[in-house]
Amino acid sequence: MTIVDHFETFHGLPVFTLPELPEPGEETLPAAGDVAWRLDCYAAGEVPFAELWRSFTDRVPSAQVRALVIGPWWDDEYTELRPALELIVADAVRFPALRALFLADVTGEECEISWLQLTDVTPVLERFPLLEELGVRGGDSQGVGEEPLTLRPVRHDALRVLRFESGGLPGQVVRSVGTCELPALERLELWLGVSHYGGDTTVADLAPLLVQGRFPALRHLGVQNSEVQDEIAAILAPAPVVAQLESLSLSMGTLTDTGAEALLLGQPLHHLKRLDLHHHFLSESMADRIRAAFDSTGTEVDLSDHRTPDSWRDQEWRYVAVSE
Repeated sequence: MTIVDHFETFHGLPVFTLPELPEPGEETLPAAGDVAWRLDCYAAGEVPFAELWRSFTDRVPSAQVRALVIGPWWDDEYTELRPALELIVADAVRFPALRALFLADVTGEECEISWLQLTDVTPVLERFPLLEELGVRGGDSQGVGEEPLTLRPVRHDALRVLRFESGGLPGQVVRSVGTCELPALERLELWLGVSHYGGDTTVADLAPLLVQGRFPALRHLGVQNSEVQDEIAAILAPAPVVAQLESLSLSMGTLTDTGAEALLLGQPLHHLKRLDLHHHFLSESMADRIRAAFDSTGTEVDLSDHRTPDSWRDQEWRYVAVSE
């Protein structure tokens, strides 16, 4: 699977892509706080991001902007994110109402997720202390000279949603999340990806996230898109954090009967409102056991997108939903 669509909504707002600069007197834009503004160098007429950013801040009252989505930040040959992010962070004082930022609303046709060249995203949290939602797509650092996706330990009192979508999430990012102080965090979603694309997160890296009260407001946890999904299920099954959750996602990965059995033998999950296991490799009999276990609990269980292993050199090969 590759990402094929841009966001239609973000942070509860419809997404509006800033168009090309029109002739004087011809432009009608939505109110600054009514939409999530999407910046896309191609949609803006194949202009450099620095020019697009200046156009955006000139045309839209930045003090009223509540949500910002960054699409392709390159206008010709692909470039790293760092210079674009530096412009955004440098202008933080001009965006006092900003509550949500998504970096890299980019489809596979524009650039595969594993090729997205990211940077240290910690300055976003440092310069926007009222930010409530941060999403990041990408993370591979295999290319020569590429700067890896990085997060440093930080305290942020307002952040409610943190989401990393990756075909190969660096373990350093996961370890840093585990040491951040995020007292308001309600939703945490990690797409771990595969080792071939830089996903070197280990089960041990996840341990700090699984302590009850580490993030006291946490109600949704997604540890997804992993080639070690069975091992993740095994450590989550008895994890103290599960007791405080309302929803849990182990989707998009290589979950088999082994991981599902661990979930059934672990602590009761009947308090969950939703258990998301979509894109899985469960047998029909195991899928039936999972359904039966939650049949009368009111828990919504997603077992859609059943997969069967591919064969390669007489061996079975299981794959995550998003890698390259």
